Amino acid sequence: MQVAFSQKVLTMQEIQTSIEQNHPTLKMLDAEARSMNEAAKGAYNWDAPQLGAGFYQTPYDPGRWKYMNGQPGMGAFMISAQQMFPNKKRQQAEFEFMNAQSTVELQKKDIAINELLFTARKNYYDWIVLEKKLKVLDENDRLLKFMMQSAEIRYKNGLGKISAYYKAKAALANVENMQLMLRNEIVQKRIAINTVMNRNADEPFLVDTNYTWLGFNKAMFDSAALMKQRSDIKVIDRSIEVNNLERKAELAKLKPEFGIQYNHMTGWARQPLMFTVMGMVKIPLTKWSSKMNKAKAESLVWQNEALKNQQQMIINEASGMASSSYTELELKKKQMLLYEQQIIPALRRNFQTMQLGYEHNTEELFELFDAWEALNMTQMDYFDQLQKALQMQAELMKIMEIK
Repeated sequence: MQVAFSQKVLTMQEIQTSIEQNHPTLKMLDAEARSMNEAAKGAYNWDAPQLGAGFYQTPYDPGRWKYMNGQPGMGAFMISAQQMFPNKKRQQAEFEFMNAQSTVELQKKDIAINELLFTARKNYYDWIVLEKKLKVLDENDRLLKFMMQSAEIRYKNGLGKISAYYKAKAALANVENMQLMLRNEIVQKRIAINTVMNRNADEPFLVDTNYTWLGFNKAMFDSAALMKQRSDIKVIDRSIEVNNLERKAELAKLKPEFGIQYNHMTGWARQPLMFTVMGMVKIPLTKWSSKMNKAKAESLVWQNEALKNQQQMIINEASGMASSSYTELELKKKQMLLYEQQIIPALRRNFQTMQLGYEHNTEELFELFDAWEALNMTQMDYFDQLQKALQMQAELMKIMEIK
C-alpha cells in the first residue's frame, strides 16, 4: 500500500497536456507543416539564365575565315545570354497555394489529438471503474473470511453445517481470481495511457477516481454545431480553400511571360563587332499549350464538389452516432439512478439484516451468503453500467471534440 500511495495521481487534464506536448504524431505534423512553408519560399524563384558560346555563321572552309582581296573574313565567335522574367501574379498565386498547404497539416493535428485523447480517456474511465470494483472486492474478501471463520466456530460447537463453509470458501477463491484479473486489466490500462503520452509503458501512476457527467443535449448534435466543432470538417474546409488557390495558380500559368536574349559576335579578320538583342514572350494561351493547365483547373472544381459531399456525409454520420450515443447514455444514467437509489440500498439493508440475524443466531449462513451474493452481483452489474455510460460519454466527447 505504501508504494501505491507514493505514486502520483494523474488527472485527465495532465494526461492531455502530456499528449499535446510529447506525442510524435503531433511533432511529425508540425514538421510537415514547416516543410511546406519552407518549400513555399521557392515560389518566387526565377528561371536560371542560359549562357552559350560558339561559332556563328562560320563557313566550313577555314580558308574563308581570313582577310582576302580587301574582303573581311567570314564567320564570328558568338557569346549568348538569355533570361526569362517570371510573371509576378503567377508567382504570388503559387506562393499562396503552397503556403496554404501547411494549414491543412496543422488542422490535422486537432484530429490526431482528438483520437489520442479518446484512447486515453476511455482507458482512464475503465481504470476508474476497475478501482471501484476492486474496492468492493476487498470488502467482499473481508466479509467472506468473516463468514468462514464464523462457520468454523459454529461447526465446532455443533451450531451450523459445514457445507456453507465450503460455499463461502469457493466464493472467496472467485473473489481472489477476480482481483487478479482486475489488477491485470489496470496494468494494461496504465500501459495504454503511458503509450499515448509517449512515456515508458511501465511508468507508475494512479488515476483520480472522481468523474463528472457532462451536460449534453440534442441541440449540440445538429449540423451547424458539428461544422464548428469537428476538426475533420475544418480540414475539408481548408482543403477546399487550398484547391481554390491551386486552381488560381494553374490559371495564372496561362499568363504570358517575357524574357530577353542578348548575343555578342566577334568576327574574324577585320569584321566589325556585332550584337543582337531580342525580346521573347511565352504564350501559353494557345490551344495546344494550355490543355494541361485548363484540365487541372477543371479537375479541382470537381475535387471540391467531392469534398463538399464528403463533408455532408461526415456530418450526417457524426450526427447519427452522437444522437445514438446520447440516447444510450441517458438510458444508462436512469438505470444507474435506480441502482443507486433503490436496488443496491434495498439489497444492502437485506444483507445487513441477515448479518445481524446471523450474529444473533437467528439466521443461517446460507441465507447470509445468498444475501451477500445478490448484493455483490448487483453491485458488479451497476459498475458494468457505469463503465458503459462513461464509454458513451467518451464517445460523445470524441464526436463533439470536447477536450
